Order: sequence, then C-alpha cells, then structure tokens
Amino acid sequence: MTRAASQRRETVLPPADMEGLLSLSRFLDQHVEPAALLGPDGEQTPLPMEVYEVLVRVVEAMRAQRAVTIAPVEQKLTTQQAADLLGISRPTLVKVIERGELPCERPSGSRHRRIRLSDLLGYQNRLAQQQDDALADLVRGAEEDGLYTLPAGELAAAIRSMRAGSEQVITPTRPRRH
Repeated sequence: MTRAASQRRETVLPPADMEGLLSLSRFLDQHVEPAALLGPDGEQTPLPMEVYEVLVRVVEAMRAQRAVTIAPVEQKLTTQQAADLLGISRPTLVKVIERGELPCERPSGSRHRRIRLSDLLGYQNRLAQQQDDALADLVRGAEEDGLYTLPAGELAAAIRSMRAGSEQVITPTRPRRH
C-alpha cells in the first residue's frame, strides 16, 4: 500500500496473523525507553518519546483485537461519528449540542453540523470529571451517614425502604472500629 493510500484509511484493524504483533508487544514490554526506527536502507533515527508512547498504545489496542484510529485533534466529525465516539445515540448528541454543552460548526449553506475532535474530547473529559465528582459526593455522603458500618442485611433493608419511597432514617446499629 502506498503512503498516500495508508493516510486515507482512517481505522486500522488488527492483523489477521497476530504473531508479528505479539512479537512486537513482547519487545515493547521488555523496553521502557524508545528505540530507533530502522529504514529499509539501514538508516536509523531515534523515536521521540511521544511517538513511542503512541506506538505502545496502538500495539496494546490491537493485541486486544481492537481497531485503531489516529486522528488530528482539529479534525471535524459528523454528529454520527461524534455520537459513536461517545457511545451515545445521534439524537442524544444533538440534544447536548442544542443545550450548548458542546460547540459545533455548520458548513456554509448546510444544515449539517460538524464537531471538532478537540471539543468532543474536552466534553468527554468534563463529563468524566462530573461523574468522578458525583461518585466522590456519594461516597462522602455514605461515609457521613455511617452506611459503611451497617451490616449487609440492614443496608439492603434500608435501600429497599428508600426505593419504596419511605422517609426512614438510617442509623448504624454498631459502629465499626478501624
């Protein structure tokens, strides 16, 4: 395949014959510093650390039988591509855009939207941070309410009671000593 043809392929599937990839994976597992790239004419050039790290991640993904796409962050995606990347439906993504949570561009004279990959990754990071913060709040609240000290049976009963809509206050019967 020519270099121009390989640049047009957006997604690369793992090879059918995994032996070469497994050999490369074992090599990378044994070396934590970047090696050099060897050309067909014997010319060598050192790999920058950033390129080496990308290579390691690509090999790990392909070893796990996952396809790989490398794209510049300024690349623009369709709403379907962006939704697929986030793992949500296109209509859900459109609602996110309409709420102003994710910027988009409209090519002149078109009703279609385009989302910059960098904006999409920023949104994904903000969403992950919000989820982490919400989980930390839940854990903090459970600790403050003493839920981690409840015996399993009492906790299950308290959860059933809450789901039923009652206003029962949960009080630990025996606090644990750490």
